[in-house]
Amino acid sequence: MAEVTRTLSDLEQATDFTRRHVGPDAEQTQAMLSELGVNSLNELITQTVPDSIRLDDALAMDDSVTEADALSYLKGLADQNVVNKSYIGMGYSNTLVPNVILRNVLENPAWYTAYTPYQPEIAQGRLEALLNYQQMVMDLTGMDLANASLLDEATAAAEAMTLCKRSNRKKSMTYFVADDVQPQTIDVIKTRAEYFGYDVVVGNPLTDLETSDAFGMQLQYPSTYGDIKDIKSLIKTAKDLKVMVSVATDPLALVLLKSPGELGADVVLGTSQRFGVPMGFGGPHAAFFAASEKLKRSVPGRIIGVSVDANGNQALRMAMQTREQHIRREKATSNICTAQALLANMASFYAVYHGAEGLKTIAERVHRLTAILANGLKAKGVELNDTYFDTLTLTLPETQAVVYQRALDAGCNLRQTGDNKLGLTLDETTTAADVAQLLDVVLGEGHGLSVAELDAEITAGAATGITAEMRREDAILTHPTFNSYHSETDMLRYLKKLENKDYSLVHGMIPLGSCTMKLNATAEMIPVTWPEFANIHPFAPADQTQGYLDMINELEAMLVEITGYDNVSMQPNSGAQGEYAGLLAIRKYQEANGQGHRDICLIPSSAHGTNPASAAMMGMKVVIVECDENGNVDVADMRAKAQQHADNLSALMITYPSTHGVYEEEIVEICDLIHKNGGQVYMDGANMNAQVGISKPGLIGSDVSHLNLHKTFAIPHGGGGPGVGPIGVKSHLAPYLPGHKVNASGVVSTDNGAVSAAPYGSGAILPITWAYIKMLGKSGLKRSTQLAILNANYMTEKLAAHYPVLYRGRNNKVAHECIVDIRPLKEASGVTEEDIAKRLMDYGFHAPTMSFPVAGTLMIEPTESESKVEIDRFIAAMVQIREEIEKVQSGVWPADNNPLCRAPHTQSDIMTAEWERPYSREEAVFPNTATRENKFWPMSNRIDNVYGDRNFICSCPSIDSYRD
Repeated sequence: MAEVTRTLSDLEQATDFTRRHVGPDAEQTQAMLSELGVNSLNELITQTVPDSIRLDDALAMDDSVTEADALSYLKGLADQNVVNKSYIGMGYSNTLVPNVILRNVLENPAWYTAYTPYQPEIAQGRLEALLNYQQMVMDLTGMDLANASLLDEATAAAEAMTLCKRSNRKKSMTYFVADDVQPQTIDVIKTRAEYFGYDVVVGNPLTDLETSDAFGMQLQYPSTYGDIKDIKSLIKTAKDLKVMVSVATDPLALVLLKSPGELGADVVLGTSQRFGVPMGFGGPHAAFFAASEKLKRSVPGRIIGVSVDANGNQALRMAMQTREQHIRREKATSNICTAQALLANMASFYAVYHGAEGLKTIAERVHRLTAILANGLKAKGVELNDTYFDTLTLTLPETQAVVYQRALDAGCNLRQTGDNKLGLTLDETTTAADVAQLLDVVLGEGHGLSVAELDAEITAGAATGITAEMRREDAILTHPTFNSYHSETDMLRYLKKLENKDYSLVHGMIPLGSCTMKLNATAEMIPVTWPEFANIHPFAPADQTQGYLDMINELEAMLVEITGYDNVSMQPNSGAQGEYAGLLAIRKYQEANGQGHRDICLIPSSAHGTNPASAAMMGMKVVIVECDENGNVDVADMRAKAQQHADNLSALMITYPSTHGVYEEEIVEICDLIHKNGGQVYMDGANMNAQVGISKPGLIGSDVSHLNLHKTFAIPHGGGGPGVGPIGVKSHLAPYLPGHKVNASGVVSTDNGAVSAAPYGSGAILPITWAYIKMLGKSGLKRSTQLAILNANYMTEKLAAHYPVLYRGRNNKVAHECIVDIRPLKEASGVTEEDIAKRLMDYGFHAPTMSFPVAGTLMIEPTESESKVEIDRFIAAMVQIREEIEKVQSGVWPADNNPLCRAPHTQSDIMTAEWERPYSREEAVFPNTATRENKFWPMSNRIDNVYGDRNFICSCPSIDSYRD
């Protein structure tokens, strides 16, 4: 019998989650270490990371727990939440997520692990879904164009405000907001307006607009209280006063109501949450944003456009505003870098699955139930709004508290609106039995009303809340896509067809520098769709959300330990919004200390474009600090500019490790320098994947950072969002973290303005990061960082023999990513970084980050989740591509007819009768053994970006194109 040598501790360590998360096993790890000439991970870290910032001790956290234990504990927290029937409304409604969409999109890694479609040839599926979303929004809003989603309704309204200002020549600095706009939207608008210098006036547009001298106005249709006002006459009055008008609205209501576009709006926005996306304690949800044709170049965010590929075939791509902030930097009109693509896709599929008739049935049913309730209450003397779609505001015969408590006792959440009034909003999950229960709640038992009799009265002609004049008459969703997939079989096949067009982490490595496309473990994703997390309203009473709050408090505490900060706010729901919130805290802190004049923000030339855009949005003046020839911040230039602007220096925004992928030795000195000159240090958390467990931004000397939970902490990218960008701050900045004026939970400070619609931003996906940290524990977190650094350095060494590597740090090492310089090869051969990116698709890879932070380069990040086998596959592809470049350079292949400039290659290419190319069909599509064994086929040839912008179309292709 073999001797048993492993202890229980050894056996438990062998089942540790870390070995599932990291790609390289012990043998692969040792092989890569040997290639680098080091004996251990600790030796590699000592050679790579400056002594001044390395942690001496392990994180003060628990060690890893198993997947089963983590899920069991999290289920216990979820069970503390109380899932009442929610009638709170305020832009958040219960919804029935079609199971075919739940299983095949929301729970499908082929959809949620995809990257933003910057490489459209391998993203045609999600681009089509987003184009459907835009068409859906255009149809419902009656506007000329729409974008592919924003973060939430409140921040979309803030974007509308700035659009109105830059599009209106009127000199006014006043923005008018109707007093019946959602209160969380008013909160966010006020926060955003302050540092733009806008004066926000909240009032009744019927009486107050004319005297406000505003440049723009925000309306809500239907209002937050449910009534449907005559916004056509309001808009006409506004236009006469040269006031631009933005209308926030409800997409389900627009199925029945005249569209804001028909009524004259300039901008229409809202949330698509109730189109099949769970409430999730506030998010993530896709906001929609639509505008008139004349405003198309001012619309924020991403817009999907129709173009053609190299063979003239129709293809989709992101158009116009794509990454605008990276191009215009401090001159950008928005800092938006991410969207809500996954949730926009879900909403678009909801519309595709139901179609116009299905949506009308849902909307009519919701309205019918609301009318039954309204008529019954009116019959008993309850005062309420005469016009409505799904929301009633009641003036109660009893005190508000009595009825509110009676509702709670019955398992129902109503909205308290003040002045002895209660609001209630019905939705597609409401039943006739629910309406009967609500009648009992409001009136008390024994009222004698019957739902069936009230329904019969409406059939006989009793009034409802929508008059004939209010009803829309134009057709919606007439495109074939919305009229073809109403059976589950057809819908399933449509979803699969689109899925097959897209490259995601299920296919192979996505080696994007700065974007950290790592494993999104299944165990981390499972809790997102648990009803106890998915079906909670963001403004539910605190005693119903204790599980959520405990989970969030635990997550905040873990992030405090990981970062070395003192407090964390989970509210920002994107990285760029985290930047904004961090700078907001700095400015508020300085104002409170009599230093509100400080408005200079130093930013290295290598920084993300969101950094200067965020600074500009905070009313800061951006001063660029140069980088030296090694890619490091030029400390001499930094010192000179910090001293030059010492009297007005507000902040430094710096990324660490640097955007160039190295640990700068002088980072502690840089932080000290800024502090000595009166400024605060904002450390961009984009590269936190190279810090966790081995360093801490708070200990390095920074005052605030945002954390990209969708990068470092495993929340998936979802094809372009969701993201989460919480901020960590030192104690002196903690009083200036985002607050929230609508805060039933009672936990978030309400002293400060909000930056997101919900108090905890995208609460539904926070369990992902909680599980990621819990299952890795202190040792696994550190090992993940060590292996990210090992994988990057191994790849760097292997590629350096074939491509110039632009920047390296101490001991010739890089951090978690490297930059390969294509410019010398381009000069010698004509082959560009884009050619290499497209050719990688033929080898079965997504391209690295192109031309950022240096034009003409590729920034590559393998992450810790990729094994040596996958990394070697990528290296082999890059080496073979280098050999192909040599054939172009030597004249074997013409510069204008080779597999690089004609990449990517599709199935259609190799099926053509003629093949007038100097390389074979096999070289085109099966360049190596790996591609023969497992081929991913690009769906389009190279797409013509210029054509797409010159022939701007952001709607679904015409019916004729389908016939063609």
